[in-house]
Amino acid sequence: MPTKKHLGASSVKKGAASKDVARKSAAKPSVPGKRGWTFLSNHAHVLICLHLNPDSVLREVAARVGITERAVQGIVADLEEAGILIRERDGRRNRYQIDASQHLRHPIEAHHTLSDLLGSLGGVESDKK
Repeated sequence: MPTKKHLGASSVKKGAASKDVARKSAAKPSVPGKRGWTFLSNHAHVLICLHLNPDSVLREVAARVGITERAVQGIVADLEEAGILIRERDGRRNRYQIDASQHLRHPIEAHHTLSDLLGSLGGVESDKK
């Protein structure tokens, strides 16, 4: 017979796992009978969220994209290191600015800029630099 400690730990794991599943499925579009995938990467999703709302808290971005806050932090670090994203402190919060003149990274799309990408998506206006 399992101990109380064991029961408590397994119920915590199940609760945490179900939260992760709910978070991921809430933001990802699903098509019945199809594997879940999207045309854009999580890096693009985070960039779009920060473009639409530069004052976003990364927890909000994570919920919208459907990934963990830690994953968003890693993506933001990648984008900052690449010179695409500029983080400005505003009191206790961050404000994000995008250098839309940067070119996309893959050779197939390198002739396009972030401005092209952000401008081509419906409801997303870009600021050309």
